[in-house]
Amino acid sequence: MAVRLIFPLVLALACASPVMAEPMSAGPWAAATQPADDNPSSIGSAAAGCLTGAQALPPDSAGLQTLRPQRNRAWSHPRTLDYLTKLGHDAQAQGLAPLLVGDLSQPRGGPMAFGHGSHQNGLDVDIWFRLPGKPLKAAELSSPVPVSMVKGRKVNPKTWGARQLKLLQLAAADPRVDRIFVNPAIKAAACKSSHGDWLAKLRPWWGHDEHFHVRLSCAEGDTNCQPQAAVPPGDGCGAELQSWLNKATILPDLGEKPNTRRPNLPAICSAILDQPGPREAANR
Repeated sequence: MAVRLIFPLVLALACASPVMAEPMSAGPWAAATQPADDNPSSIGSAAAGCLTGAQALPPDSAGLQTLRPQRNRAWSHPRTLDYLTKLGHDAQAQGLAPLLVGDLSQPRGGPMAFGHGSHQNGLDVDIWFRLPGKPLKAAELSSPVPVSMVKGRKVNPKTWGARQLKLLQLAAADPRVDRIFVNPAIKAAACKSSHGDWLAKLRPWWGHDEHFHVRLSCAEGDTNCQPQAAVPPGDGCGAELQSWLNKATILPDLGEKPNTRRPNLPAICSAILDQPGPREAANR
């Protein structure tokens, strides 16, 4: 039976926001190693939600490689997988493949024990700016080396270039994309080098210097999904961006610290978490 529950609005966290906490542990949502057996549905918001009917990104997807497969965070709503499949093919056509895909969601979504405050309802995905030009080997995928695109308060010309800008344009072109979180310096570089409506989707946020964070809109008819507030009008290249560049830091040492946030999840998420199925502590 498909989940069809209308619930009160839940505050949506803008994007991944790791915080310091007690020592890392897998957490109950990571312990659910298989998805909830139901129709695909994104429940709640990106920062307070869960997921049914999730599917895993195939490891042999054309133009894509999944990083850190041992985390079991390559699950998402089929809408996200379809988006990534198209992006992988587009990247191949543009000579940008393979794209390195970071975390999506856990098998049943929900809060992650470390590394993200969002990615909870199957509509978020991290994609690295690093373009290796050839497939990484298994050991490199398991322990990948991030490459920052930012030095100080500007992009680093040694790592950032036309290929990274083209990748952002490809990622933003899909109408299913609601917003993409990037470091303020990267937003500034895009505003300087390009123009067009796509720039509005680039939302400046702390960190996000070695990857960008794509958030899709809710699927049509998915009444369980709580959308984020609409992106403000305009390209965001003016006063809004400058307010970010004026902040004391745009590259905080976020790392992948444990999360202490305890979001108020929709009530139905408890039943989804407790649905019978294989459960074991994820090996970190």
